[in-house]
Amino acid sequence: MQLVTTNPTQYKMVDHDRIVDDTRYVLRVRDMPIDEKPREKLLKYGLSTLSMAELVAVLWGVGTRKEDVLEMSHRVLKEYGERAILYETDPMKLADALMIPKNKAYQLVAGLELGRRYFDKRGERPVFVRTSRQAWQYLSDMGMLNKEQLRGLYLNSRYQLVHEETISVGSLTSNVVHPREVFQPALERGAVAVIIAHNHPSGDVEPTQADLETTSQLRAGGAILGIELLDHLIVTKGGYKSLLENAP
Repeated sequence: MQLVTTNPTQYKMVDHDRIVDDTRYVLRVRDMPIDEKPREKLLKYGLSTLSMAELVAVLWGVGTRKEDVLEMSHRVLKEYGERAILYETDPMKLADALMIPKNKAYQLVAGLELGRRYFDKRGERPVFVRTSRQAWQYLSDMGMLNKEQLRGLYLNSRYQLVHEETISVGSLTSNVVHPREVFQPALERGAVAVIIAHNHPSGDVEPTQADLETTSQLRAGGAILGIELLDHLIVTKGGYKSLLENAP
């Protein structure tokens, strides 16, 4: 069932300032032909021929006793999401969420940080999010994840995206998702508004009671802090649903 708003209402920020899964078998590196192993493939054909999982496998070098390096890199990217992992800076959160060794998480966030710093120097086109559809288009990759995940988009007063955060991985309940985790990145980066989104791996776009309670709790917390909760999206493979777009 696809529920996508055809003509979404543009988000309106309020001035709060006050004076006072498909499982696939992944061939183990040791069983692959020489030319298809990530390192050898890099040397022979160049970086551009490697997939994200192969690049991560080269960065890690070896896997663990339980998982081959390529098998682990495929799993990590599938469970966390390729773009989400690109912006993750907390190795401990990554290690806990994905059940990988801490040293692997350290290597990954450090390697990605090198790329981010280079990209920042080159300049990046700003992203503006003014409607629920634009937010969904930016976060649509969440619909392919096989684990429930909560992400936040943090905007300045011009609706420009200043930060993206993977807030939690796992079941979403109002008891687990605390306003502190949602709004702390906004305070650190001077954002005035937040859009949160989580996926339903089941494909059901309808909100649960926990979704509604979490939305209400975060909306109230944001009002106290002077940070607008612009929207809460439920994302699936087939589309999305906005919980606040037409709310009073």
